[in-house]
Amino acid sequence: MKFSCALSDATSTDDAVDACIDAAKQSGVTSDLAFVFFTAHHADEAINVVEKLWLELDPQVMIGCSAEGVIGGDREIEREPGLVVLTGQLPGVSLHPIHIASDDWREVLGDQGELQSCLGLGPATKALIGFGDPFTTPTNEFLNAINGAPHWSPLIGGMASSARQPGENLVIRNDEVLEDGFVGVSLSGSVAVQAVVSQGCRPIGQPMIITRGKQNVIEQLGGKTALAALKEMVDSLPPSEKDLLAHGLLVGRAISEYRESFGRGDFLVRNLLGVDQNSGAIAMTDHIRVGQTVQFHVRDAQTADEDLTLMLETQGYGEPASAALLFSCNGRGTRMFSQMSHDAEAAHRAMPATPIAGFFAAGEFGPVGGKNFIHGHTASFALLRPASE
Repeated sequence: MKFSCALSDATSTDDAVDACIDAAKQSGVTSDLAFVFFTAHHADEAINVVEKLWLELDPQVMIGCSAEGVIGGDREIEREPGLVVLTGQLPGVSLHPIHIASDDWREVLGDQGELQSCLGLGPATKALIGFGDPFTTPTNEFLNAINGAPHWSPLIGGMASSARQPGENLVIRNDEVLEDGFVGVSLSGSVAVQAVVSQGCRPIGQPMIITRGKQNVIEQLGGKTALAALKEMVDSLPPSEKDLLAHGLLVGRAISEYRESFGRGDFLVRNLLGVDQNSGAIAMTDHIRVGQTVQFHVRDAQTADEDLTLMLETQGYGEPASAALLFSCNGRGTRMFSQMSHDAEAAHRAMPATPIAGFFAAGEFGPVGGKNFIHGHTASFALLRPASE
């Protein structure tokens, strides 16, 4: 299994795509699978980009999307022209290209057989890698359907991010440039796909039990109103941790209730929607149930750096990954860190021999605790290797 990554910051679209094609050919890697990500600067000529890549590299499957910024090697290009192409030679691996258009969702989500056929899910499927248009992809319903499928697979990827209006993001499947829906590839056979999800947060205070609540509203924590419990927790924090609250407060719900203690990485982290001062209830961007363990979290640049480094260092890779796909939130990059290319450089330090490609996403797919979720402010990785015998 071999991969090659090519990145171009050329302003001219023709120059950018020609440079990536030349680099891919010089690598000697046969293009069974190709990923292509490009910024809005190249969107008007996307059809020419895709046509050239498809004809010159001749992959079995090619998928990609437009993005606010792209990632290649140890470099991130933000809000400037960028094109990155990752090509892979995958012997013994079956590839199934996917596109679910806007008009297809009702049928796909309403029939498990249709869902499995469309996604290429089966007992040998190792992972789904995919990208959606945020305006025409019913994310929650889609994730629930995959999580409930008889042949569950991790979904890793992100949402196209080059535009803030419907019809302006682009997604790629093979030689098609599409304006709606979800594209992806399912991988089966002789491949191992490892997901690494860094939520960039750390817990503060102590874990608490939801003692009253419904839907996405926490009414009581440990028998107290949620707001009273929150205030009590904040009052107990040292000044250094209180300062972090200026960056925002989040809620993490425990992935597993069957732990004696909880720490970083043991929670699915979600945003707070608001607080009702009269009732003392707290609303969050996730459904809750009575009896769940939750803990408040904070996020800042230092915390995000520590979390990413820790996740990359403690995964027990063994043999280096043949390739890494990195989907970093468009709220990260220089919006979060003082230096350019933070996430790409961290990944490159951890995996110096591994080709890395990806983009800044408007929401990142990645599994946590055996279920697929859409995240924010997250760095989500798909690490590809040959399957162990």
